[in-house]
Amino acid sequence: MRLAFSIAYRFLRSNKGQTTLILIGIIIGVAVQIFIGSLIDGLQISLVDKTIGNASQITILPSGKDKYFVEDKSMLDTLENNDNLTAISKAYDNSAFIKIGVDTYPILLRGVEFADANMIYEFNEKLVEGSIPEKENETLIGSDLAVDNNLSVGDEIEILTPEGVNEKLKISGIFDLKVSNLNKTWIVMPINGARSIFGNDNQLTSIEMQVKDVFKADIIADEIEKDINKTTIDVLNWKEENEELLSGLSGQSASSIMIQVFVLLAVLLGISSVLAISVVQKSKQLGILKAMGIKDRQASYIFVFQGLILGILGAILGIIFGVLLTYVFSIFVKNPDGTALVPFYIDYAFIGVSALIAIVASTLAALIPARNTSKLNPIEVIKNG
Repeated sequence: MRLAFSIAYRFLRSNKGQTTLILIGIIIGVAVQIFIGSLIDGLQISLVDKTIGNASQITILPSGKDKYFVEDKSMLDTLENNDNLTAISKAYDNSAFIKIGVDTYPILLRGVEFADANMIYEFNEKLVEGSIPEKENETLIGSDLAVDNNLSVGDEIEILTPEGVNEKLKISGIFDLKVSNLNKTWIVMPINGARSIFGNDNQLTSIEMQVKDVFKADIIADEIEKDINKTTIDVLNWKEENEELLSGLSGQSASSIMIQVFVLLAVLLGISSVLAISVVQKSKQLGILKAMGIKDRQASYIFVFQGLILGILGAILGIIFGVLLTYVFSIFVKNPDGTALVPFYIDYAFIGVSALIAIVASTLAALIPARNTSKLNPIEVIKNG
């Protein structure tokens, strides 16, 4: 084995042009795999984050036509003990109107506990002015609503409910959730203040949650529904409501796999072809080695070791080049607002698998020329040499 490895190494060094050609093929193959895989993964993470990153991923709602359900401490305790959840926020929502001068505009009055809601909506980070409400008669409004109606922090707004209740609230802050519809219609305040306006103490319209693994939200939702076991509520998850997004993500993953498979096949064929030519080129040397007593198996190992050496070197250099290419893409390809079009993302497991595939593929590609060496007759090779 050591002799075969030593000869393989010498063969590679003796024909540097051929060795470099094979290495370049492996490096490009691995780099393309890592670049495309990381690009698709980064794009998926970006899409998911922009779509549901600051939204409820699992939501408990009243069942049927009911608008509310009773706040249940045992239910909340069950959710708090679920290790799959990263955020849990109670919410009380109701439709109302905001009166400005003689005009009224429809809005959604949202009551939340800000300490919990911040875990999902990040109101602290989305504030463009003012602060989070501390009193029950204080509220946050969206930036579009503020600009359209010339409202600012410290102003009072008048809320009208469909039941005829008239309530004045003080604006403590203005948020920008980067969604025009939410910025125009959401008015967010402490949950007890919202419930008192509508006279629905101890009622909730939803419990919103986020999970550790967003792609397991449907499984976690089913588990929650079984744990709670109540007919008065429904447990929904983002995957049910975003089938088109999931279809697009699946299509991206499938296309990424197909591209990587074809790149791998091209690398396999290239290595196999070049090493097959190498058998012909080194036939005289192989014939002499066989005449000196080297066995067919050892002669075959020479090319297997060549494939292994090339695979390891190509994988290492391909990883470096692929990660560098991904990083450069994330730095120089920007959105109009200056953020990365696709965020820089590295999946170490994926990189490890790509490297392993390259090494195994290179070694397997060497089996065909390795097998050809066993057919060489040393006497005929030296005679025709």
